[in-house]
Amino acid sequence: DNWLRRRALANQASGASRTFVVADPAGRVFGYYAMAAGAVSHQNATSSVRRNRPDPVPVMVLARLAVDRAAQGTQLGGALLQDAVQRAHAVSIHAGVRALLVHALNERTKTFDEHYGFRESPQHPNTLMLPFHRLSS
Repeated sequence: DNWLRRRALANQASGASRTFVVADPAGRVFGYYAMAAGAVSHQNATSSVRRNRPDPVPVMVLARLAVDRAAQGTQLGGALLQDAVQRAHAVSIHAGVRALLVHALNERTKTFDEHYGFRESPQHPNTLMLPFHRLSS
Protein backbone atom coordinates (compact mmCIF):
# COMPACT_ATOMS: atom_id res chain seq x y z
CA ASP A 1 0.00 0.00 0.00
CA ASN A 2 1.48 3.31 -1.09
CA TRP A 3 0.02 5.23 1.87
CA LEU A 4 1.82 2.97 4.34
CA ARG A 5 5.16 3.47 2.56
CA ARG A 6 4.80 7.17 1.83
CA ARG A 7 2.72 8.72 4.62
CA ALA A 8 2.48 6.55 7.74
CA LEU A 9 5.89 7.38 9.19
CA ALA A 10 5.57 11.11 8.48
CA ASN A 11 2.09 11.17 10.01
CA GLN A 12 3.39 9.27 13.03
CA ALA A 13 6.28 11.71 13.48
CA SER A 14 4.05 14.78 13.15
CA GLY A 15 1.39 13.38 15.46
CA ALA A 16 -1.27 13.47 12.73
CA SER A 17 -2.11 9.79 13.17
CA ARG A 18 -0.92 6.54 14.71
CA THR A 19 -0.44 3.42 12.61
CA PHE A 20 -0.58 -0.16 13.88
CA VAL A 21 0.91 -2.90 11.69
CA VAL A 22 0.73 -6.70 11.55
CA ALA A 23 3.91 -8.10 9.99
CA ASP A 24 5.95 -11.26 10.06
CA PRO A 25 9.48 -11.38 11.57
CA ALA A 26 10.97 -10.62 8.15
CA GLY A 27 8.97 -7.41 7.94
CA ARG A 28 6.35 -8.47 5.42
CA VAL A 29 3.21 -6.47 6.17
CA PHE A 30 -0.10 -8.34 6.19
CA GLY A 31 -2.33 -5.53 7.39
CA TYR A 32 -2.48 -2.22 9.19
CA TYR A 33 -4.74 0.53 10.41
CA ALA A 34 -4.27 4.19 11.27
CA MET A 35 -6.23 6.31 13.73
CA ALA A 36 -6.44 10.01 14.45
CA ALA A 37 -8.43 12.32 16.68
CA GLY A 38 -11.29 14.16 15.02
CA ALA A 39 -14.74 15.61 15.44
CA VAL A 40 -18.15 15.30 13.81
CA SER A 41 -20.80 18.01 13.67
CA HIS A 42 -24.20 17.37 15.21
CA GLN A 43 -25.85 17.44 11.77
CA ASN A 44 -23.55 14.66 10.56
CA ALA A 45 -23.63 12.56 13.73
CA THR A 46 -26.04 9.78 14.53
CA SER A 47 -28.51 10.62 17.29
CA SER A 48 -26.76 8.36 19.80
CA VAL A 49 -23.41 10.06 19.12
CA ARG A 50 -24.65 13.66 19.36
CA ARG A 51 -26.99 13.23 22.35
CA ASN A 52 -25.87 15.48 25.26
CA ARG A 53 -22.54 16.25 23.57
CA PRO A 54 -20.89 19.48 22.41
CA ASP A 55 -21.00 20.48 18.76
CA PRO A 56 -18.75 19.25 17.23
CA VAL A 57 -18.56 15.90 19.01
CA PRO A 58 -15.03 14.60 19.70
CA VAL A 59 -14.39 11.23 18.00
CA MET A 60 -11.57 8.93 17.03
CA VAL A 61 -11.22 8.46 13.27
CA LEU A 62 -10.23 5.15 11.73
CA ALA A 63 -8.34 6.80 8.90
CA ARG A 64 -7.06 3.65 7.19
CA LEU A 65 -7.54 -0.10 7.42
CA ALA A 66 -5.96 -2.40 4.86
CA VAL A 67 -5.20 -6.09 4.49
CA ASP A 68 -2.73 -7.53 1.98
CA ARG A 69 -4.38 -9.58 -0.76
CA ALA A 70 -2.52 -12.67 0.42
CA ALA A 71 -4.10 -12.31 3.88
CA GLN A 72 -7.65 -11.60 2.75
CA GLY A 73 -10.16 -14.21 3.85
CA THR A 74 -8.20 -14.90 7.06
CA GLN A 75 -10.32 -12.60 9.28
CA LEU A 76 -7.33 -10.29 9.74
CA GLY A 77 -9.46 -7.28 8.76
CA GLY A 78 -11.95 -8.05 11.51
CA ALA A 79 -9.16 -8.57 14.03
CA LEU A 80 -7.57 -5.24 13.06
CA LEU A 81 -10.92 -3.47 13.35
CA GLN A 82 -11.57 -5.01 16.76
CA ASP A 83 -8.13 -3.90 17.92
CA ALA A 84 -8.83 -0.37 16.66
CA VAL A 85 -12.17 -0.31 18.49
CA GLN A 86 -10.50 -1.45 21.72
CA ARG A 87 -7.77 1.19 21.46
CA ALA A 88 -10.24 3.96 20.62
CA HIS A 89 -12.53 2.88 23.45
CA ALA A 90 -9.59 3.07 25.87
CA VAL A 91 -8.94 6.64 24.68
CA SER A 92 -12.61 7.48 25.23
CA ILE A 93 -12.35 6.55 28.90
CA HIS A 94 -9.61 9.14 29.43
CA ALA A 95 -10.33 11.79 26.79
CA GLY A 96 -14.08 11.92 26.35
CA VAL A 97 -14.33 10.97 22.69
CA ARG A 98 -17.79 9.63 21.92
CA ALA A 99 -17.37 7.24 18.97
CA LEU A 100 -15.14 5.68 16.37
CA LEU A 101 -15.80 7.18 12.93
CA VAL A 102 -14.92 5.63 9.58
CA HIS A 103 -15.38 6.74 5.97
CA ALA A 104 -16.34 3.65 3.95
CA LEU A 105 -14.72 3.62 0.51
CA ASN A 106 -17.45 1.55 -1.13
CA GLU A 107 -20.43 -0.71 -0.42
CA ARG A 108 -18.20 -3.69 0.42
CA THR A 109 -16.30 -1.79 3.11
CA LYS A 110 -19.54 -0.20 4.35
CA THR A 111 -21.11 -3.65 4.78
CA PHE A 112 -17.98 -4.79 6.61
CA ASP A 113 -18.18 -1.84 9.03
CA GLU A 114 -21.93 -2.29 9.57
CA HIS A 115 -21.31 -5.95 10.44
CA TYR A 116 -19.29 -4.68 13.42
CA GLY A 117 -22.02 -2.31 14.61
CA PHE A 118 -21.19 0.93 12.81
CA ARG A 119 -24.19 3.09 11.80
CA GLU A 120 -24.34 5.59 8.96
CA SER A 121 -24.42 9.35 9.29
CA PRO A 122 -27.78 10.98 8.53
CA GLN A 123 -26.07 13.31 6.02
CA HIS A 124 -23.26 11.16 4.58
CA PRO A 125 -24.18 7.48 4.06
CA ASN A 126 -20.53 6.40 3.70
CA THR A 127 -19.57 8.01 7.01
CA LEU A 128 -20.25 5.50 9.77
CA MET A 129 -19.97 5.70 13.55
CA LEU A 130 -19.70 3.24 16.39
CA PRO A 131 -20.69 4.92 19.68
CA PHE A 132 -18.62 3.71 22.60
CA HIS A 133 -21.61 3.45 24.94
CA ARG A 134 -22.66 0.38 22.89
CA LEU A 135 -19.52 -1.43 24.00
CA SER A 136 -19.35 -3.33 27.26
CA SER A 137 -16.73 -2.03 29.67
